[in-house]
Amino acid sequence: MGISLEKGARVNLEKEAPGINKVSVGLGWDTRDTAGNDFDLDVSVFICDESGKTRGEQDFVYYNQLTALGGSITHTGDNLTGEGEGDDEVVKISLAEVTEKDASIQKLAFVVTIHDAVQRNQNFGQVENAFIRIVDESNNSEIVRYDLTEDYSVETAIIFGEMYRKDGSWRFSAVGAGFEGGLQSAATKYGLNV
Repeated sequence: MGISLEKGARVNLEKEAPGINKVSVGLGWDTRDTAGNDFDLDVSVFICDESGKTRGEQDFVYYNQLTALGGSITHTGDNLTGEGEGDDEVVKISLAEVTEKDASIQKLAFVVTIHDAVQRNQNFGQVENAFIRIVDESNNSEIVRYDLTEDYSVETAIIFGEMYRKDGSWRFSAVGAGFEGGLQSAATKYGLNV
């Protein structure tokens, strides 16, 4: 069991797991029984430079573009229901390759949005047990986990967490920032027009 973070907390991944390279970022959630329509939550990764913004669509990983940086970042696929235990969607990352392929990459933001939230009258207030965790693939051990506990009653997009480089080390921040406007709002925050 890894470190459990509270909202706003940060951890140096390389201090917790020396020599870390390949990681799986698992994100999961459950929908409340009273939610009605089926939910389709989607994980996106915004790949940002030192300005905190993407440079274009090549820096955006989601269900229609599963890889970036030559496969250094790979989304394993869209889970349309979120049913079952454990991770609902997973992103695999080679930290060394990200750094080698493009030293200007400073941050990876993990955002979860509700597909067709407005049309289905859905929001994150109808979602529970949401989490993000980082697993060291070399030994399959969980390094860090952040369980989102707030009641996001109007939000249709949430930044679960961000991995970022500081002083040559990869770190993780438990963000938990929600907002309305779904994927378009998230994309706008990171300088991308989808």
